[in-house]
Amino acid sequence: MEGWFGRSKKSGNSSSKEDNKEIKGEAEYQKHVGKSNSKVVVDGREIRELVENKEAFSSFVDHKFHELDRDRDGKLSVKELQPAVADIGAALGLPAQGASTQSDHIYSEVLSEFTHGKQDKVSKSEFQEVLTDILLGMAAGLKRDPIVILRIDGEDLKEFVESPRFEPEAIAVFSQLESENAPLRECLKRALQQLTVEHGMPPASDPLVVSKIVEPALSEISANQLEQPASQEAFLEEFKKLLNIITRRLLQHPVIVAHTENTFDGSGVKRLLSNKFELDKLLDSVWREVPKDRHHKSSKEYLRVALDSMAPSANLPPYGAVDQVDAVVNEAFKMVQADDGKIVDEAEFKQALTEILGSIMLQLEGTPIFISSNTVVHEPHAPSTSTLLPVAAPPNGQEQ
Repeated sequence: MEGWFGRSKKSGNSSSKEDNKEIKGEAEYQKHVGKSNSKVVVDGREIRELVENKEAFSSFVDHKFHELDRDRDGKLSVKELQPAVADIGAALGLPAQGASTQSDHIYSEVLSEFTHGKQDKVSKSEFQEVLTDILLGMAAGLKRDPIVILRIDGEDLKEFVESPRFEPEAIAVFSQLESENAPLRECLKRALQQLTVEHGMPPASDPLVVSKIVEPALSEISANQLEQPASQEAFLEEFKKLLNIITRRLLQHPVIVAHTENTFDGSGVKRLLSNKFELDKLLDSVWREVPKDRHHKSSKEYLRVALDSMAPSANLPPYGAVDQVDAVVNEAFKMVQADDGKIVDEAEFKQALTEILGSIMLQLEGTPIFISSNTVVHEPHAPSTSTLLPVAAPPNGQEQ
């Protein structure tokens, strides 16, 4: 199936390193040294290169516009835009439309971007303008927070179980469980959730992992044994047995996991504040965008909107994305009394933003915030006639 970047999805075991560079961007294909689990690093490079190549991007837009324009009237209706909106949602990691109110709201916002909230039809130039902004936003997000696509096939888990690490770590896990009078089954399930991709275990709470890996593995252990109260000795014996079964199942059914991690240590804010030219240019830009009264003054209530606009340049997440960083931002606003709602002029507005950034920098330098997540990459909900971002076979060419 041809993707939005003119490539074909591949499957089977014949995938080459080049094939594996097609997941969401120009990815650098690597392998864990001495391990069979492989990874693809997704950093948005290919997206940026496409958008910045005017001739290639124009050809890309022409092709996609023609593909979407079913009635050939030279404009895209709301119905014709739906496949593009669905692809953008999938690229952002959203569930299918109709799955949740929150995600449906985001789909509506994306559609509204194309139609400017009121148009029934979108021209090719309007389509290209909005698509440019969306793709560059995705590329910037991937550059700031690269995604590592891991293929977990049981080899790392086997290595962990057979290593001297296993018993002390298993005992430590058991000691953290509320195991008194709890059946062994529950203790084993909770213990699996304490393991990470570093151990070679995919997220054990994910529905796909539960249905394809965890529950079938548990079914191979005596049901009577699983319902008995968990002693440490029984736990260690059955936990090892369970992990060996899971290792075998992962070999038969490898799981693809998207791993992201980021450390917010204030270095991005410090770099921005030390570059006066870039800082002044950014402050001018956000000031132009905020609402003003007839005296060319604005309310401090718009400082949060302005800070969000500056966040990518300061290597900060959008407000609401990371609770720990939100707490730092809230503290910074409190320290400079930025939430008092007063009306200020341009110089005062810019000064307040600069002080907020300085406060955030100092807090993050003192206590850096590390964020990581592991998400199972599920198979598409349904076949699509197009995909927004390049989609490749998982590492090593294995289908999930």
